[in-house]
Amino acid sequence: MKLLEYEAKDVFRGFGIPVPRGKVAESAEGAVRAAEMIGGQVVVKAQVPVGGRGKAGGILVAETPERAGEAAARLLASEVRGIKVRRVLVEERLKIEKEFYLGLTVDRRHRTYVILASSEGGVDIEEVASRTPEKIIRQAVDPLEGFRPHHARWVAKRLGFSGGLMMKLSEIATKLYNLGVEADAELAEINPLALVGEGFVAADARLNIDDNALFRHGDLLQRYGEGELEGLSEVEREARRLGLTYVELDGNIGIIGNGAGLTMATLDTVTLYGGKPGNFLDLGGGTPPERVEQAVSLLLNNKKMGVLLVNILGGITRCDEIARGIVNARLKAEVVKPIVVRLSGTNEEEGIRILREAGIEVMGTMEEAAERSVTLAGGR
Repeated sequence: MKLLEYEAKDVFRGFGIPVPRGKVAESAEGAVRAAEMIGGQVVVKAQVPVGGRGKAGGILVAETPERAGEAAARLLASEVRGIKVRRVLVEERLKIEKEFYLGLTVDRRHRTYVILASSEGGVDIEEVASRTPEKIIRQAVDPLEGFRPHHARWVAKRLGFSGGLMMKLSEIATKLYNLGVEADAELAEINPLALVGEGFVAADARLNIDDNALFRHGDLLQRYGEGELEGLSEVEREARRLGLTYVELDGNIGIIGNGAGLTMATLDTVTLYGGKPGNFLDLGGGTPPERVEQAVSLLLNNKKMGVLLVNILGGITRCDEIARGIVNARLKAEVVKPIVVRLSGTNEEEGIRILREAGIEVMGTMEEAAERSVTLAGGR
């Protein structure tokens, strides 16, 4: 789950990381009130889940509350990198002396967290790593030892600080690490980390939480889940609301499988026979008929899908329950589309009987089902 900037800053603030004074607005009038509350110059920032907002015109400076309202109106009527702006963050404009980068991410190769820092803040860290890799500071964190105070001070020293500023920066690094671990973050990033007077402020913040750990963060999902839907298509939004693992693709053959590996193999096989998969939808294991019905209905109601291919290997998943879900969805569908099914495993015979009695094609192998689907979708 990718949090928007204002959402991430809420979390950062809760962990004691300094952030600018600010308020979210969904209208020009709201932006004026926020700017009046803050006082002085403000920045008005589009809240969309993409990077490079400044370069794309998504961040504007306003000298007065009235100007803040005009800036908000302009942003709220626009798109940033193809995403409609639905709200803006009005923040105090900082008097920044220098910008740095500070982040926590997962080093999957070494199976641990790593702290990243750089004196080149305010730009993409990937760009810094490519252009001047010597300016990237890396501190791997032993999960058993944790991020110790001397690690944090080492990072601050490498950025060129000593004395009080070194201690303040090391405290922020420690808080960022604690935040990342407690939130199961894939990425917790401050860019830029602004040196302002005698301290540091997180001028921008990014927080990506591992979707597989969201069951441990129901409070965050409830508070910020809506923002995760920004930028998704209507079908993707519906799939997310239903809790389905779904990815939109550009083809016209709807794909449902159980298990990521089998679903990917189905996509590959359809492509091998000259078809174009329209999506990836993984039912997972032990799926009840109601859930199957939701998944099938989602694709049957998707106008771009010309045919639907369901490929199931039944283990925990019962083939007869899959079949009942498919039949129920087809009975309720407003538009009749061809469905091709391959079922194998637990209660396979019963599942095939249910489907064939309902007039749904059942093929013996994945290859046969993929080839038939491609033919029904219009061939190569």
